Amino acid sequence: MTEPLFRDEPYLRSCEATVTAVSDGGLVILDRTCFYPTGGGQPGDSGSFELENGGKLKVINTLYGETKEVIAHQLAECETPPQVGERLIAHLDWQRRYKHMRVHTALHLLSVVLPYPVTGGQISEGTGRLDFDIPEATLDKEELTAKLQALVDEDHPVTFEWITEDELNANPDLVKTMSVKPPTGSGRVRLIRIGEHVDLQPCGGTHVSHSNEIGRLRISKLEKKGRQNRRVRIELED
Repeated sequence: MTEPLFRDEPYLRSCEATVTAVSDGGLVILDRTCFYPTGGGQPGDSGSFELENGGKLKVINTLYGETKEVIAHQLAECETPPQVGERLIAHLDWQRRYKHMRVHTALHLLSVVLPYPVTGGQISEGTGRLDFDIPEATLDKEELTAKLQALVDEDHPVTFEWITEDELNANPDLVKTMSVKPPTGSGRVRLIRIGEHVDLQPCGGTHVSHSNEIGRLRISKLEKKGRQNRRVRIELED
């Protein structure tokens, strides 16, 4: 198992860890990590490993292993993997991750501005999108941008809490996504709360601690992807 430090400490940029397994394909599994693995529409983190001898290894992606309890780090093809049992320091590409966090929180706020079922979503470095099930929608980019920016500027705290799977099953309206269900099987589910009453929904991703950290943003594109499916793209302005 890999201890997912990012769940409780999303601002952690480095951590000490021990190599527990290495695959032939250059996947390195650690006992603990601050690297987020691909999932929930959020890309896996990249960065580097600092070895005890001073060497550096480039990490190009992070993903789950055979189970959600295992997190694997993909090394660049030119790198020689470390040995099992070796101690190292994992360093996150923080600039890239922080943009993912800002976009992820912004997308949660977008689901408040557009309170419709979410049929899909994707986060990238500085941009993101959500797909909504909206019948016969007439959407205006400038109006949506103004409403979204207002929520950002109100500087709502962003926190997380845990509930049991039974509590989630008793409150199905917490789940906004139609295509992606929150991870279950561990007995508890992580919720992301924005403000006192702005938004509350299951999410395993990383977020900023206050909405104003998102900064200036805009609705960059509106697309019709089916009879009722509307794709809304956002973009950080910096």
